[in-house]
Amino acid sequence: MKHRTRQHRKPNTTSQKLGPEQIFHIDRLTHDARGIAKANGKVTFISGALPGEEVSARVSKTNRRYDEAKLIKIQQASDARVEPACQHFNQCGGCCFMHLDYPEQIQAKHVWLGGQLRKLNYDGELEILSDSALAYRRRARLSVKQQKDASVKMGFRGKASTDIIAIENCLVLMPALQAVIPHLNGLLAQSEQPQHIGHIELLEDDLGCSVLLRLTRQLSDNDQALWHEKALSQKWDLYLQDPAQDKVKCETDSLRHYQVENLTIHYHPQDFIQVNQRMNVKMVAQALQWLALSEQDKVLDLFCGAGNFSLAMAKTAEKVVGVEVQAQMVRNAERNAERNGLKNVTFIGADLTKTVRNEALKKGFSKALLDPPRAGAFEFLPSLIKLKIDTILYVSCDAATLARDAEFLVAHGYQVKRVSMMEMFPQTAHVETMMLLQKKH
Repeated sequence: MKHRTRQHRKPNTTSQKLGPEQIFHIDRLTHDARGIAKANGKVTFISGALPGEEVSARVSKTNRRYDEAKLIKIQQASDARVEPACQHFNQCGGCCFMHLDYPEQIQAKHVWLGGQLRKLNYDGELEILSDSALAYRRRARLSVKQQKDASVKMGFRGKASTDIIAIENCLVLMPALQAVIPHLNGLLAQSEQPQHIGHIELLEDDLGCSVLLRLTRQLSDNDQALWHEKALSQKWDLYLQDPAQDKVKCETDSLRHYQVENLTIHYHPQDFIQVNQRMNVKMVAQALQWLALSEQDKVLDLFCGAGNFSLAMAKTAEKVVGVEVQAQMVRNAERNAERNGLKNVTFIGADLTKTVRNEALKKGFSKALLDPPRAGAFEFLPSLIKLKIDTILYVSCDAATLARDAEFLVAHGYQVKRVSMMEMFPQTAHVETMMLLQKKH
């Protein structure tokens, strides 16, 4: 099947003065929690409106195919509407589903994901893997900006805006990270040069909390002392990333780490890890269950990172080969295998968006796991087909690219056996998916 790259044209949407107030009946939701209504044969998107509601709104943008409207008043509320738990919900762009009862959030995502995968003709159950609705994130990135009046804002980007919404708390962060935020606001107020801090990265793992300052310029000695003193008193690990550094310096013996499947995964504080710790544990366990590995299996783990899946699979399989483009993560994965006493796993560095010529990637693998970035794994799929692997487990953070890649695999002899919607990011529009495919015999 020849792949055709779709050209996404920017919609010809024009801003205009608010139109007259109209009554809309909301039929359903978009993936990012906007209400969808139909008026005069034209679709209208209304942020903040829920299915089943009657609302008054005024058109703010118009397009040949659809309009966007600004919510004025909810005339008749849905039974599923709830009061958002977060005081910043109406301004902050981080969470878009918090006004919808949590079981209904999951159902809305479930329906949307099913629509994304409809071309696969999968008639099995769309399973759901979930955990806590709040207090789940172990990582966050906060923007810092000095205002014209010399005050400092720290927070997240606003809804459909580049403005920073100053926050006092974030309820989706793990409790220990929530407790850090007031201290950060206090430190920024006391700093001599807060404008030299571009972003603040928060992280929690087995070592506790860490705070990383991404600097636009070097901090003064007084400011460095201020931050170090606070970090010492609060038992944070403090990292200062200078403007010239791609990543903050972190010695091998000082790497962060977390646990999964009774294994210790070490990683650099700025390396990618799943932000939902509890869901990561459940996800890895589900992957192992679905793959049903035996001592005869040779497994290929693509986009393996520091070994989040590879090491767990190596506990059962005969052999695991992990592939990762970032050289530092390959080295960390190798050290993780050594530290966990696993000798049947090998890691190689390769860019899977290009042709890979490596003897370790020859035929002989029985199963494969893919966990690519949002762009998917389409460039490597022809090579994967040639390996004649029997079972493929695909973990995706983008349903559109998953559907595209799965259609290619199905066209080349694979069948979708199981699909799971994984609620990795409650209160947000993001959906994580796990799909099991097997070669037809």
